[in-house]
Amino acid sequence: SAPMASRDLAESLLPGGGASASSSHDEYEERAYDSDDKVSISISDSEPDDDGDPGAARARPAFSWRKLWRFTGPGFLMCIGFLDPGNLEGDLQAGAAAGYQLLWLLLWATVMGALVQLLSARLGVVTGKHLAELCREEYPPWATRALWVMTELALVGADIQEVIGSAIAIKILSGGIVPLWGGVVITAFDCFIFLFLENYGVRKLEAFFGVLIATMAISFAIMFGETKPSGKELLIGLVVPKLSSKTIKQAVGIVGCIIMPHNVFLHSALVQSRKIDTKKKSRVQEAVYYYNIESILALIVSFFINICVTTVFAKGFYGSDKADNIGLENAGQYLQEKYGTALFPVLYIWAIGLLASGQSSTITGTYAGQFVMGGFLNLRLKKWLRAVITRSFAIIPTMIVALFFDTEDPTMDVLNESLNVLQSIQIPFALIPLITLVSSEQLMGSFVVGPITKIF
Repeated sequence: SAPMASRDLAESLLPGGGASASSSHDEYEERAYDSDDKVSISISDSEPDDDGDPGAARARPAFSWRKLWRFTGPGFLMCIGFLDPGNLEGDLQAGAAAGYQLLWLLLWATVMGALVQLLSARLGVVTGKHLAELCREEYPPWATRALWVMTELALVGADIQEVIGSAIAIKILSGGIVPLWGGVVITAFDCFIFLFLENYGVRKLEAFFGVLIATMAISFAIMFGETKPSGKELLIGLVVPKLSSKTIKQAVGIVGCIIMPHNVFLHSALVQSRKIDTKKKSRVQEAVYYYNIESILALIVSFFINICVTTVFAKGFYGSDKADNIGLENAGQYLQEKYGTALFPVLYIWAIGLLASGQSSTITGTYAGQFVMGGFLNLRLKKWLRAVITRSFAIIPTMIVALFFDTEDPTMDVLNESLNVLQSIQIPFALIPLITLVSSEQLMGSFVVGPITKIF
């Protein structure tokens, strides 16, 4: 019959479609990772069990490099949100417009971003659920829908920057043969790369992102070495706060591109990729401990990369007639004109770093979109279908931008800066639920955050 056919079609779109209808209700609850996909954390038999010991959660576990390695991964995927093309746009605009003056803001924005991400990871580990799921469970339907819409808007804004960044890099590396819209089409298929890698396991996916982050670090470190920014001015910029009325937009953009709303939702889901017994406080404490370490290490790497980009453009273009016209695409050409005597063309070093940034961030954006849509709406669909739906949300407006904006027109850079400002406006819609939930003793138990953490 028709109703039966419709039901069969619906079941075929679920993970494990066609399974027995006697499955429990919990099996149809959206989850970040299936149990079989999670990475095992080996526990030594010599480690004490905390059953019945309320003080075990307060005992700091003995440090183990082997365990840190097993927990390493989610933090580096999260730190890509600090390195997307929107960040590179913010970095180069800040460097060109303000020189070294906004480095202190970049530092403190990264510190505040780190605090937010640590809270996000803590929430995910302790509750065993990610932020979007908890919003659906803890808030009334109207608030859940409103939060979902605002998060999707932030995701689309970020994805426009990420896809455009990749498309610009492809255009540069192809010598202009591939137009901007062609680069967008190529980048649109990266969700299939993501699905391909995901089928090989979480660790393979994390290794792929590790390679992309290393590519960015090497590319921008080479640029830093070739342009030789002033070390003295760099240190002064980091420790002496300065802000003029002319650089307020760049300052707001730095905050918006460092603290990404969708990244808060993403990190709370990524930490669930490890098998953690949330009923045992010592195991939860151990996971929080190691996730804190690896997240901080990852953000140190991201801060180094952002510093390299900002100082390169501060050294080369601050106070010049090109400072007002520089953007993602012409940045490489301007660098080539100024530092073209280098062994390897700076234009292509810039393009390789930009491509690594764009590709890594578009794939993590797809990942975040799956968690956001699945968590808020409780959609438990097959991975390929969720990826296609999530990608469609962002790729359509991006294609419109690519077709109607000329990358050599200043309007494109104005758009990128405006999207960074949009991210800063959207931050409260991620922070308020996060802080509310991690402050709930009923939800967090002994892992509830204190009043000082809430203030900051």
